[in-house]
Order: sequence, then structure tokens, then C-alpha cells
Amino acid sequence: MATHQIFSLSSNEVHDMDTVQDSKYSRLLIAFPPFLLRKVLSEFISTFLLVFVTCGVVALHRNDEKRVSRLGASVASGLVVTVMIYSVGHISGAHMNPAVTFAFAVSKHGQFPWIQVPFYWLSQLSGATFASFVLKALLNPITELGTTTPAGTALQALIMEIVVTFCTMFVASAVATDTRAVGELAGLAVGSSVCITSILAGPISGGSMNPARSLGAALASNRYESLWVYFLGPIIGTLSGAWSYNFIRFDPSEKPEPLKISSFKLRRSESQQAADVVGSDIA
Repeated sequence: MATHQIFSLSSNEVHDMDTVQDSKYSRLLIAFPPFLLRKVLSEFISTFLLVFVTCGVVALHRNDEKRVSRLGASVASGLVVTVMIYSVGHISGAHMNPAVTFAFAVSKHGQFPWIQVPFYWLSQLSGATFASFVLKALLNPITELGTTTPAGTALQALIMEIVVTFCTMFVASAVATDTRAVGELAGLAVGSSVCITSILAGPISGGSMNPARSLGAALASNRYESLWVYFLGPIIGTLSGAWSYNFIRFDPSEKPEPLKISSFKLRRSESQQAADVVGSDIA
């Protein structure tokens, strides 16, 4: 999840495809670019680090709240997302989440090749599982390795996962697929949304928002209670978040309507115009 450039093709990818644009292999290269291995490895590493940090701090928090607070765990989750986006976003897009990959493949503005989806899923699930078992070895004798289980009913947890994942994907769609967004702030925007939603969802559903994260922790902890919630919820949330932003985003083919509402940008523009008029009168 990063800027709109990272979900499209990088400069090297465009150069590689330009050389074969007129050949019968152009579509094949788009589906299976020569750098796909690098992208898959990037997803493996970023997902590994994401789960290692998020599940690690949650495990430490549940074992001893004096070592890591609930707020500290949420902040750490948001920060690691931010760091990974700025680190590998330009390589693989820094999805780190099978639900995010699926949503960008479905979204018409995500433009993520369907044929690459299984490779991303495999690397994300592998990275999350590997990270969870590394934590199991490092944090022994702790057995609860950041598992996500409902604090109340499964329905409550499902609704919470849908809402918080919707929020995160809505923000990611804005900064990753819309050229008008400030792409340089993508990592900060998405990481902040993860931090905020984790604070809210943590006490109710665990704030997973990621099927790979929940599956890896469940396998290492051998605890599978209501695991389906953390598969279904994030998928519904990411799809609805991506579709919602696609619906409200500006379409250049449509004739723009005149501004009828006030905003900070409009207010600054009007203030600047008034200042220019006053300045010209004084001159």
C-alpha cells in the first residue's frame, strides 16, 4: 500500500515492456514480468516483518502489560506498516495482506494482474507463518503468539473487522490509485489509519485486518477459534473500501460541477484573491 506509482509498473518494468510492445509476448511479460520473483520476495520479507512486529508486541502485551501497553502495540503496528511501505512499496506495492491484493485485483483502478495474485498470496501467507513460528521459538514459554479472537460474539468481531478494514482500504485506495493524492505521504496515511483502527478494534476483535496475520498466529499457537471471521471480515472490508473510493473519485471524462461547498482549500483561494485585490488597490 503506497503511492499510485507502486501499484502500477515501475520505470524498469515500463522500459522492459516497451521493447516488446509489438510482440506476441507482451501480454505474457505483463502477467509474468522478469522481476516477479523480486516482487514476491519483497512481499515475503515485508509480511514477515509486519507479522513479527505486530504479533510479537501483542504476545508481550498479553503476557505482561507492564512490558508493552495496548497503546504501544497499536502504535507499533501502524509504524511497521509505514516503514514497510516506504521500504518496499516501490518494488511490490507493499500489500502485505491477501485481502488488499484481492481488492486491488478486483478494482478497476488498482490494475493489479489477476495472474500474479496467487504468487502474492503464497508469499504473504508464507511470510506470516514463518514469522509466527520464529516468534514461537523466541518467546517461549509464551504460547499465545498474537492470536486474534473475538472478545464478544463472532458477529461483533466480524462487523468490527469489516469496518476497520474498510477504513484502511479506503485510505489506501485514495493515496495509491488517485494521481491527485499526495503520494509522498502514502506510508504515513496508511500507517496512521492502521494505528487508529487498531486502537479501536483491539479490545473487540483483536484488530487483525489481515488474513495472513491471523492464520500465521493461529498455526503457531494452535488456536483456531472463529478464524473464519478474520478471513471474511477483511475481504468484505477491503472490497467495499476500494469500491467506495472508486465510486466517489473524480472521473476526468465527466464535466466538473461548479464548486458549491466551502472547504479549507476554497477558503484559502478566496482569501488569496481578496488579498490580491487589496494589494492592487493600494498600489
